[in-house]
Amino acid sequence: MDDVAALTLSNITVAGVLLVVDFIIRIVALIVVPRNRRPQTAMAWLLAIFFVPYVGVILFLIVGSARLPRGRRRKQRQINDYILETTEGFDLVQRDPPWPSWLEPIVELNRTLGAMPLVGGNRAKLFSNNQEALDAMTEAIRGAKKSLHVEFYILSLDSTTAPFFDALEDAHHRGVVVRVLLDHLGNFQYPGYRRTKRRLNAMGVEWHLMLPFQPLRGKIQRPDLRNHRKIMVVDDTVAYTGSQNVIDTGYQRWKNRRRHLQWKDFMVRFEGPVVAGLDALFITDWYSETNELLERGSASLTAEGTGDLDCQVVPSGPGFPGENNLRLFNSLVYAAQEKVILVSPYFVPDDSMLYAITTAAQSGLRVELFVSEIGDQFFVYHAQRSYYEALLKAGVVIYLYRSPTILHAKHMTIDDDVAVIGSSNMDMRSFTLDLEVSVMIRGKAFIDSLRDVEESYRANSRQLTLEAWEERGFFSSALDNIARLTAAVQ
Repeated sequence: MDDVAALTLSNITVAGVLLVVDFIIRIVALIVVPRNRRPQTAMAWLLAIFFVPYVGVILFLIVGSARLPRGRRRKQRQINDYILETTEGFDLVQRDPPWPSWLEPIVELNRTLGAMPLVGGNRAKLFSNNQEALDAMTEAIRGAKKSLHVEFYILSLDSTTAPFFDALEDAHHRGVVVRVLLDHLGNFQYPGYRRTKRRLNAMGVEWHLMLPFQPLRGKIQRPDLRNHRKIMVVDDTVAYTGSQNVIDTGYQRWKNRRRHLQWKDFMVRFEGPVVAGLDALFITDWYSETNELLERGSASLTAEGTGDLDCQVVPSGPGFPGENNLRLFNSLVYAAQEKVILVSPYFVPDDSMLYAITTAAQSGLRVELFVSEIGDQFFVYHAQRSYYEALLKAGVVIYLYRSPTILHAKHMTIDDDVAVIGSSNMDMRSFTLDLEVSVMIRGKAFIDSLRDVEESYRANSRQLTLEAWEERGFFSSALDNIARLTAAVQ
C-alpha cells in the first residue's frame, strides 16, 4: 500500500509540475509572441501554443523569428548604405506629361526603404512562355564576352535546362567570369540537387549556396528564410528577372507529372541603366554569401539609356527593416484612379493589402485578380481560397487560370501608367520571409505589351462568381478557413 501511495503521490506531483509549466508557457507566450508582430500573426502563434503548448513552443523557437542572422543583417545594412551613397542625387527621369502626380511619393518611398533610384532610358522585352524565356537567356549566355551573374531560387539540371548549363560552361571556357548563386533548401527539395552540384563543380565556375542551412558547419538560421530572387546579368548590359526558375516546367516531381501540372511564368529582359540596379542586388547577395564585395561593372545607374521606360529596382526581404514589397504594392493600389490588375500564384494578403484591394474595388475601380484554378501547395492554396468571398463581395473580379497549368507569373498594373514585375508573390511569405526583387516600370509601350499578356490570361481563365462560390460545401469552407490560420504563422 505504501508503494501505491508513493506512486500516486509521485504522479500527482508530476501532473502538478506539468500544469505549472503549462501555465507559465501560456503567460510568457502572451508577453513574448505579440512583440513586433502583426496581430493576425501573433494570434495564430498564440492559438498554436495554447492548443498544443509544447509542440507550439518548439515550433515558435525554430521558425518564430523572421530575422536573418546578425552577421547577414550587418552586411545588408552595409550594402544598402553603399548603394544609397553611391547613387545619391542621381535621377535621370524627365517628368514630362503624362507623369502621374501620385507617383513621386511612391518613388521616394521605395528609395527610403533601400531601393535604387528611378532611372530612365530603359528598354524591355517580355516573355510569357517559359521555353522562349529559357532559350533567350541561354542565347544571351552564349553571346557573353566579359561576365555572367546568375542568381536563381531554383537552378536545377534536367533535360530542359541542360543547354543553359552547357552555355555557362562554354562561357567559362572562353574566359567569361561566371558567378552563380542558388538557394540551398529551394534546390535541396528537388531530385536534381546533387546532379546540379556535380555539374557546377565539373564546369569549374564559382558558385555558392544562398542562405545555406547546414548546422554541422555552423550555418544556422530559421530554415524557411529563403532567397527567392531570379536575376541574370550579362556583360553589365543586359539583365533578366521575373518569376521563372531554371527548371523543367513540371518541376521534376512525380506527383506533378501524375497531375499533368505545368508552370507558366513571366520574365523580362532589360537594357539600360536599370541593369546596374539589378546587378547591384546580385552584388549584395554575393557579398552576403562570400564576404567578397565585387566591384560594380561598367553599367551605371547614371548612364544615359536610349529606351523610353522609367524603372526602379525594389529589393525586399528580412534583411530590410520594412516590408518593402508590401508597402510598394499597397501604395500603388491606393494611388490607382481607374483599374488595378493583379497576377499572383500565391495570394495570401495581410489585412493591409486586403483592405487596399477591397477599398479600391468598393471605390468603383476595376480590380482584377488572376490566380490558378488549382494549387500545388495544399495549405497555401486553401488559405488563398479563404479570401475569395470578401474579394468578390467587394467587387473584385477573380479569374481562375485553367488547370492543369499553374499560373506562376507575378506582376501588377496600375491604370495605364505603372507596372511592377518580379519574383514576389502577394502573400505573407514573400512580404516577410523571402528575399525578393521587384521592378517598378513606367512607360506606355511596356504597359500595352503587358495588357496583351493579361488578355491571354483572360482567354485561358474562367471567371469566378459570388453565387458559384457560395455554393461550395461546408467541409471545403472549413478547410479554407483553417488553412488561413496556418498562413499567418510566421
